[in-house]
Amino acid sequence: MIDFNVPPCVGTEMEYVRQAAEENHKICGDGPFTKQCQAWLEDRTGAEKVLLTTSGTTALEMAAMLCDLQPGDEVILPSFTFSSTATAFVLMGASLVFVDILPDTKNIDPAAIEAAITERTRVIVPVHYAGVGCDMDAIMDIARRHNLLVVEDAAQGVMSSYKGRALGTIGDFGCYSFHETKNYSMGEGGAVLVNNPAYRDRADIIREKGTNRSRFLRGQVDKYTWVDKGSSYLPGDLNAAYLWGQLQAADAIYDDRMATWYAYDEAFRALAEAGLVELPVIPDDCVQNAHMYYLLLPSLEERTKFIAFLKERGVQACFHYVPLHSAPAGERFGRFDGEDVHTTEVSDRLVRLPMYYGMDPSDRDEVIEAVRAYFA
Repeated sequence: MIDFNVPPCVGTEMEYVRQAAEENHKICGDGPFTKQCQAWLEDRTGAEKVLLTTSGTTALEMAAMLCDLQPGDEVILPSFTFSSTATAFVLMGASLVFVDILPDTKNIDPAAIEAAITERTRVIVPVHYAGVGCDMDAIMDIARRHNLLVVEDAAQGVMSSYKGRALGTIGDFGCYSFHETKNYSMGEGGAVLVNNPAYRDRADIIREKGTNRSRFLRGQVDKYTWVDKGSSYLPGDLNAAYLWGQLQAADAIYDDRMATWYAYDEAFRALAEAGLVELPVIPDDCVQNAHMYYLLLPSLEERTKFIAFLKERGVQACFHYVPLHSAPAGERFGRFDGEDVHTTEVSDRLVRLPMYYGMDPSDRDEVIEAVRAYFA
């Protein structure tokens, strides 16, 4: 079986893990490798403050906490996303307002955002699907005109950009994931990017269990104490050491994945021209990171047959998000605003193909041949 995903490993990770344990004697949070990863991400993305977290989910939770939401406040987000995008704001007592996506990029529709705004709206959460940037100019314009905060869910968007700006650095906050399914991994992990200077000091406090320990370590106070709400969002330095090996090879990982993405895209262009499938759309002002390659089949029934056929040929393919507004928790904690024109339809038709760093070209070719065989 050709796996859908294989966690990335470049070969240097375990040496850095050994260094953390045997030489640095520092395996808890905010050790040397954590600081190196944060500095690398700040330098590479242009973000002024990056904090590693225990997951992409807790990065979103930190951002939601920084938004200082009150019960009844509304947060606008796409229904076509993972549950973490929603639960982070539910935990803060917010009401969710789901809106439709665009049919080309599968990203949130700015017009649907504008239509969903009420006097209780406080936050917009664009999700950069497949590492392809949302229309951030339109979204930021809406946010400015309505005095709203923007939290970018860029879990899939490390090394992607919109009009030259790294995803996650455009809104007030950005959130990355370094889960084993992502392009760069520390097993479980993430990062929050704090782009609005008004929230940078508080981000340290929330991440340090509600204390001002970071100010103490910087010599700004002579002792630290509990000053605000917070939690323990610091990943262990062992995890950060593993990630450090991958960040050192970030460009090689990027190039490797892009080679697979372009091979798929070229191979399936004829199928798209024949009207048998739809391919990913990358806007001219976006640079993507080959987080995934997907096809859209004509119907749910066709997709089910397609996935079963590939499995018989030894290829593991997967569908993706089930719309949150139709899930039990989505019905409980939120509502869908406007008409669901594309969300459910895309969810029913989309299938993802194997994509990972180090994929053998022969395996890639087997995937291509299996897809072509189905339509032949």
